[in-house]
Amino acid sequence: MPPVNQQVLGHAFLKGMYDDAYFPDHVVDRGRAILLGLCERIEAEQPLDLSALYALTEVATQEFNALEAEFEAAGSEIETVAREVIAEDFCFVAAAYGFAEADVEELIAARDW
Repeated sequence: MPPVNQQVLGHAFLKGMYDDAYFPDHVVDRGRAILLGLCERIEAEQPLDLSALYALTEVATQEFNALEAEFEAAGSEIETVAREVIAEDFCFVAAAYGFAEADVEELIAARDW
């Protein structure tokens, strides 16, 4: 079920990566799907505290870890610009669901990138 949060619906996920030709759109699309999937899980599970939220973001971060191989196959990688854009969107998601105090490093603690 797609997210219903109005902030999420109006947000351009991974915009900085879509705006940069170094990142292939078809792979960035997969990253966007990961973030939207995270939103769907948050809406379905309704985490009550940061610990529960971090458990959900860990899964999404691991999905981004797996996506690295697709970036590499397309002649790209999750590098500095991508790391910042992805981290900002994890923070956006946390704030959109009432967790503005979430720590970005905890949100993406499982990252390999």
